[in-house]
Amino acid sequence: MSLSRRPLVAVLVFAALIVGVAMGLRHTFGFFLGPMTRDLGWTRETFAFAMAMQNLVWGAAQPFAGYLADRFGARRVLSGGSVLYVCGLAGMAFSATGVGLAASGGLMIGLAQSGVTYAVVFSAMSRLVPAERRSWSMGVVAAAGSFGQFLMVPAASGLIQGIGWHLTLLAMAAAAALIIPLGAMLTRGVAGGAASSSGQSVREALREAFGEKSYLLLTAGYFVCGFQLAFIGVHGPAYMADKGLAPHVATLTLAMVGLFNIVGSYSSGHLGSVYPKRYVLATIYFLRSVAIALFLLAPISEWTTYAFGAAMGLLWLSTIPPTTAIIAQVFGVRYLGMLTGFAFFSHQVGSFMGVWLGGRLFDVTGSYDVVWGICIALGVFAALVNLPIDERSLESRRAPVPA
Repeated sequence: MSLSRRPLVAVLVFAALIVGVAMGLRHTFGFFLGPMTRDLGWTRETFAFAMAMQNLVWGAAQPFAGYLADRFGARRVLSGGSVLYVCGLAGMAFSATGVGLAASGGLMIGLAQSGVTYAVVFSAMSRLVPAERRSWSMGVVAAAGSFGQFLMVPAASGLIQGIGWHLTLLAMAAAAALIIPLGAMLTRGVAGGAASSSGQSVREALREAFGEKSYLLLTAGYFVCGFQLAFIGVHGPAYMADKGLAPHVATLTLAMVGLFNIVGSYSSGHLGSVYPKRYVLATIYFLRSVAIALFLLAPISEWTTYAFGAAMGLLWLSTIPPTTAIIAQVFGVRYLGMLTGFAFFSHQVGSFMGVWLGGRLFDVTGSYDVVWGICIALGVFAALVNLPIDERSLESRRAPVPA
């Protein structure tokens, strides 16, 4: 498959806009915790439960959303996900009870995210981008999507202060509706139902993938990715406060993560097109452990914390392009959305464990030291399990060797 430069640029632009909107909206929910709980008389646990439910639903639904994109085409899934996003955000705006918030912000938005984020978008891209440029193009989209997150977070914060949380949620619902036309433009020229026309059934594809050692190793590494990122994202600000740092330090540190994530995501996609992707992944996981260890060993201060944010930003979502590209390279693109979805489910289980175990062990021990140690050990483990991954396609392995 080959593309002219103009179509490739269009694919990258529309994919980046979709990911930027979808992920940008997702990263604003923390700003609603204070005003919604205060105005509606809820506990923080009520809001946190809905957001935790959102993450689990997203992960559990991702394989099915990926399959639907493979079977019927990404356009329909993107449109359905956009509608669910709009309804979920509007439902949050009018939720009067914790049950209503869990149904809208938890269930509906979790389902929506499974249909409008990386697995489905990359499934569509894989049918439009040449194989030799997949890793690079996924890095470009992940980087541009990160820039969308970087822009949307302060925008949402400013809107809440200016017009209130209720109208801000409705404005965000309008933004989520943009995914429908963007999805139509992205998938123009992509044949729907590609998976259904292949000789391989879904059951056969799953048996093949879960019988492949490299897929299991890749999925195990993704669990570690979710564990580390969720723990740092949720408990990092509390850890910094416990160390006596001012609240603005955590805010700026997370902003540094978002900013440097742009560079990291693009770089990993580019490196994955030049070097073996398993080595890129192993390096990312190992460097995470190094960054965490140095952060814990260095005297705590604003500048060491900002440096940690920058370092983790370079390594934050940089696992996504090479992971997705390896799955496409080994198994092909027919069931890419579904197989990427199962790997992502492992990521979300890791996210749940990172958040829950962080809180549980803090309550038991009075500090985060044990969980930080687990993060370091898991990073080394992920680096090691990625090294033996076989990136050759299954077809090439089965081809007869010339005499």
